[in-house]
Amino acid sequence: MSSDDLDQGAVRRARLLAQAHTALRVQDALFGALAARFVAAGHQLYLVGGSVRDAVLGRLGDDLDFTTDARPEQTQKLLRGWAEDMWDTGIAFGTVGALKDGHKLEITTFRTDSYDQRSRNPVVDFGTSLDVDLARRDFRMNAMAVSLTAQGCGEFVDPLGGLDDVLAGRIDTPDSPEISFGDDPLRMLRAARFAAQLGFTWAPRVVVAVEQMAGEIARITPERIGAELEKLLLGEHAVEGVEHLVDSGLAEHVLPEVPQLQLAIDTAHQHKDVYRHSLAVLGNAMALEPGDPDPVLRWAALLHDIGKPATRRFEKGGAVSFHHHEVVGAKLARKRLRALTFSKHMVEDIGKLVYLHMRFYGYGDQAWTDSAVRRYAVDAGELLPKLNLLVRADCTTRNQRRSRQLASAYDRFEQRIAKISEAEDLAKVRPDLDGNAIMEILGIGPGREVGEAWSFLKELRLEQGPLDPEDAERALLDWWSKR
Repeated sequence: MSSDDLDQGAVRRARLLAQAHTALRVQDALFGALAARFVAAGHQLYLVGGSVRDAVLGRLGDDLDFTTDARPEQTQKLLRGWAEDMWDTGIAFGTVGALKDGHKLEITTFRTDSYDQRSRNPVVDFGTSLDVDLARRDFRMNAMAVSLTAQGCGEFVDPLGGLDDVLAGRIDTPDSPEISFGDDPLRMLRAARFAAQLGFTWAPRVVVAVEQMAGEIARITPERIGAELEKLLLGEHAVEGVEHLVDSGLAEHVLPEVPQLQLAIDTAHQHKDVYRHSLAVLGNAMALEPGDPDPVLRWAALLHDIGKPATRRFEKGGAVSFHHHEVVGAKLARKRLRALTFSKHMVEDIGKLVYLHMRFYGYGDQAWTDSAVRRYAVDAGELLPKLNLLVRADCTTRNQRRSRQLASAYDRFEQRIAKISEAEDLAKVRPDLDGNAIMEILGIGPGREVGEAWSFLKELRLEQGPLDPEDAERALLDWWSKR
């Protein structure tokens, strides 16, 4: 390495440290008030881990991590009367949580962890050394600390070279990755998650270790896997995070439907690379999000075509078909998301978007009746805005003319939905007669027949639009007489 390279590296280090200093000084009042309580009691206090990393990156948030030589019960005593709220859900691992001025604080006693290489739950011993505590961290970029005093921020502590990793945009472990991932296999998934959140890449030795140890992720509960995948997919670099999962072999164990999209393409049957297409759709969906990251939209974008491997058929003339892949895909998506213990509501929403994502295709001028437009909007329900984004994201053709045609067609389609919705309030489509009116007109009591009549009237409402009560009654009686 030349002297110029060394000089440039020193300049970049200085710039990052100055950036961290600026971000941290904003919180000097909070840090000083908290540290004063610990120092007065004879204890050390450090900002640590992801909080220091984020400060270096200029993105310090409201969730702050600290470490101290004070034991958990001492920390609780020091926080009592100062914090607005406290909780002890992590106290078995030395962590006390607190809320102060809108900041979530987690203060953990110095630890030395030992693992049995079979579970991921360490035997925790409390220690007195900051360096030993930093060495147990998952990644070097998370093993930096800043000492805190009554005046605020003090010394920057980086015994393992975490700042160098941040400078390089690199994810690496304090110990050998084989030992680190053997201790806690979830760290492999966290490596992919951090790649998705920060845009960092894995150190070569991390790549090798994950490829060799991917199967160890089976030691981790579905709940923890699901939580990490959720954070990964909400990252600013989610596409790269998914690529890390697939390229390393981790996805085969946690989200196998995605690598299975890498369908073999032979010379006789050319078709789109479904895996690459799905990543492109995810990227498009992220670009179209109107606000904060949308987990339902992003999951639907990634999984929208997972029914294709099971439905692929080679047709005469070299064509390839995937008939009803959206139906199969919706079932597969729901099954996988349930296995990852996602909420019922989220599972159903994502499954519904996967099921509906092909409904638009085939639309052209005059091809959709008002009835069909109503059904599209009503079937999507409250998911209609997300479905609109998903359909637009699904256009990944490189043919600019075709892309413009599809975008223009969907523009017109959305305009038709808006026009009909304005006139008919499609969000509240109901039959023109309620259950009581149906029973009175037909002279029947509660039962299955009322439900059948209600369904008939709803279909009629979707087909023809709003009806006058007299017209709805005549149609109901005509249906009843022919039933």
